[in-house]
Amino acid sequence: MMRLKIDAQEDIDRAMHDVKTTLRQRHDIIDQSGANDDFTVRSSAQAMAMITTITDGLKFFLTAIAAMSLLVGGIGIMNIMLVSVTERTREIGLRKAVGANNKNIMLQFLIETAMITLSGGAIGVIAGSLMAILISVIANFLGYHWDLSISLLSIILALAVSISVGLIFGLYPALKASRLEPVEALRYE
Repeated sequence: MMRLKIDAQEDIDRAMHDVKTTLRQRHDIIDQSGANDDFTVRSSAQAMAMITTITDGLKFFLTAIAAMSLLVGGIGIMNIMLVSVTERTREIGLRKAVGANNKNIMLQFLIETAMITLSGGAIGVIAGSLMAILISVIANFLGYHWDLSISLLSIILALAVSISVGLIFGLYPALKASRLEPVEALRYE
């Protein structure tokens, strides 16, 4: 392996050509097309392009995993809230009988959903922060320079996404609860 530093950006292509020519001469490679080369010559721009391609693939993969996790979590929240509506049918009927309207019932269930998902999001932020701190401590202990950075914006964004997923998936159970008829709900066993 060899690293070369070129004095000017515009000389990189010429230097790469000169390096290839010299290596072909030293390795007794007659074919100048590059098909028989037993070496590779890359510029830092080419290496960065390769790293960027790999990084973009990883970003796409992690985004897909995160989206599936949010979908599964949202479905779980919806199921929990549907069970809650079923178990509290009589309570809903009683609240409606004493004057609560559909909007009040719906708002109650949406607030409950938001609180559940906010709690889950907070646990996730704490767990993620602790994991980042642990990785930073281990990396620094091993001699690598690893600056820990947990931004307030990322925490707020994580909590907002968590609450949004909860509200989106909690909307159906809240609507179902708000549309119950008081008489039918009070008779529910």
